[in-house]
Amino acid sequence: MINIKTQITKLHYTGNPHGVLFEILKFCSYFYGIGAHFKNFLYDKKIIRPKKVNAFVISVGNMTTGGVGKTPVVSEIAKYFIAKNKKVAIVSRGYGGKLNNKNINMVSDGKNIFFDAHDCGDEPLWLAQNTQGCLVFTSKNRYNASKFAVEKYGAEVIILDDGFQHRKLHRDLDLVLMDSVKGFGNENLLPAGPLREGPEALDRIDKLIIVSKSTKHELAKKVAKIMQKRLKLPTEICYSEPDYVYNIKNGQRLMDGMEATAICAIGQPQQFYDFLKDFNIIKTLTFDDHHQYVPTDIIDIKGNIITTEKDAVKLERFDRDNIYALKLRTVIDVEGLLK
Repeated sequence: MINIKTQITKLHYTGNPHGVLFEILKFCSYFYGIGAHFKNFLYDKKIIRPKKVNAFVISVGNMTTGGVGKTPVVSEIAKYFIAKNKKVAIVSRGYGGKLNNKNINMVSDGKNIFFDAHDCGDEPLWLAQNTQGCLVFTSKNRYNASKFAVEKYGAEVIILDDGFQHRKLHRDLDLVLMDSVKGFGNENLLPAGPLREGPEALDRIDKLIIVSKSTKHELAKKVAKIMQKRLKLPTEICYSEPDYVYNIKNGQRLMDGMEATAICAIGQPQQFYDFLKDFNIIKTLTFDDHHQYVPTDIIDIKGNIITTEKDAVKLERFDRDNIYALKLRTVIDVEGLLK
């Protein structure tokens, strides 16, 4: 059920990784680092210049691979601008979806949703479902998609979901998230570690957001102070907390203490399992990040299933009436973030 990708992810967040696999990955990291550094050099020296669109562009990204919690933050920022009567478009890569992302795919026009998670990916669909009134697009070419949203639909604010490394599009604000517990992992570049870029990327960050996925936030506050002092960057904290568990078919809530099997296919599964301490979790099943579920994945599970909302959008098409999703509450001072 868990392949080499998940084993590598475990190495990424091991304090002192070692072994043959790590040494092979470490060797590969040198070549990855050369490529990443050269790309940044071209942009930093203005040999290549980002393209601009006629809108305020915000990138929400991170220095590491998946599981930090970008998507809910993107939604909260979009809601903030929508409440101010701004036309907002979210542009995502659409990772894990089956649509041809060489094209510009409209997932939602703000009222209607045109694709399911299998086609557009779990994160774009979640954004479309949870950000009423917001345009949602997927495309590999974020500049073309943003330009299309501005010229065709009058978008005034563009929010890039996972856009920090996508330097082709000029942005007015670069927000970078960091997990309060996982941090930058073993601090190695891909594929030996979770880092997508080297330390040269730190100069591009406008604000750092420390994400606390816990019911206790003392660690996040401490990390925020340390990172603000170390990096000399304005730092905010985003609190992600469990709210309630609901049936994905009828919305009925699951009572505390009920038995269930917990399943997920996300970047940091243990944090999800930790949120379910009020339930009697008899078994956990972890799939690879962005896994596309098939009916046989859950056919042998008896009783209740609890999953993440990101996974729920891919499981709702199955003929099961006992699948529940954990609703998270995201608390962040968006106004302070945008100052």
